[in-house]
Amino acid sequence: MSQRLNTQRREREPRPLDQPARRPSPVDAGRVRQDNAARVFHPGIVHFALAMGGFAIGITEFATMSLLPFFARDLGISEPAAGHAISAYALGVVVGAPVIAVLAARVARRTLLIALMAFFALMNGLSGLAPDYHTMLVLRFLAGLPHGAYFGVAMLVAASLVPTNKRTGAVGRVLLGLTIATTIGVPLANGVGQAIGWRWAFAIVAGLGLLTAILVAMFAPRDAVTSGASPLRELSALGRKHVWLTLAIGAVGFGGLFSVYTYLASTMLAVTHVSPALVPVALCVFGAGLTAGNIIVPRFADRALMATAGGLLLWSAATLALYPLAAANVWTLCADVLLIGLGGALATVLQTRLMDVAGEAQTLAAALNHSAFNIANALGPWLGGMAVAAGYGWTSTGLVGAGLALTGFAVWAIAAALAAREGV
Repeated sequence: MSQRLNTQRREREPRPLDQPARRPSPVDAGRVRQDNAARVFHPGIVHFALAMGGFAIGITEFATMSLLPFFARDLGISEPAAGHAISAYALGVVVGAPVIAVLAARVARRTLLIALMAFFALMNGLSGLAPDYHTMLVLRFLAGLPHGAYFGVAMLVAASLVPTNKRTGAVGRVLLGLTIATTIGVPLANGVGQAIGWRWAFAIVAGLGLLTAILVAMFAPRDAVTSGASPLRELSALGRKHVWLTLAIGAVGFGGLFSVYTYLASTMLAVTHVSPALVPVALCVFGAGLTAGNIIVPRFADRALMATAGGLLLWSAATLALYPLAAANVWTLCADVLLIGLGGALATVLQTRLMDVAGEAQTLAAALNHSAFNIANALGPWLGGMAVAAGYGWTSTGLVGAGLALTGFAVWAIAAALAAREGV
């Protein structure tokens, strides 16, 4: 009887999703268990600490776009030139995610998260002190380096604290920090930047980054470095076709959302003919859609992961195709923007899918997901801009976005067929 109860208790305990075949050494594992036993932590508190980092990252990524005219004037450069600072940050994300994941293979995840957010805080603080354009470019590139690696590792930690059937919800809670930033944090940072200077917006981000490092140090459980962990083992993810297919779904299928978001303000002013004061309202509505998606969609994804990913791509294609029809009226526009934002939960779903197909190369695969979405962030606006420049109008970005979502669905169909055949 006692043995049966002990067996049932072990089965109910949440297991790390990426538990590798090789375990930490007995000495290290014992030391970690001893330390965690002396500290009380709750998954919800840890998720909140990790989401705080997403909140800081969301502000620095999106608020910089809205403050571009102000630091362009202060640094004595044109707005197009100032836009290169945004591109430099995105390049930092794309480069930093895989490089850090590989080089830090032998670093405990809790330690890595603290180091990444400390570096993030430092680079954003220095960005607020940048004396000239070229220094700003370098600092924005450096500030972007921890972005993808932080999210990748944070989501692995979050998922490891809950049962398997709740992991997508855990990933979604970490991303809530990013989505809430687009709803609340970015408008606040923009208001602070306009009221007392753009440099203070970077100071706020630096403070939030430092706060995240402190919260993670206080509440996240310690983990031992897995025996056999190495850069080569992380690189093994690059040999898995299902990893590449999942990344391709995000890199292409998510581009449609960015195609519309990038030119939303221009569409509202030129097509909807609203006051500039209503543009932040629409951006908040978009953020509300992202937030709602990350709360609602994980409940379906934890039951049918791949089916949910395919459904989200079709949802995005439909809502993006409606965009040209909705743009003439501010109420229909905001309604459609809300629905487009719901499709942003694709990032959460694909992050969980990577946990299933990455094998022992969990950190690199999780980090690469954010490189893929930054590729989408470049691809969508580029193709949308080409359509506008060709004379098809601002609303053509919706049709471009629908095309990207359907292309992503085609990649999903290939991945789903292979997964069904191979049982992955």
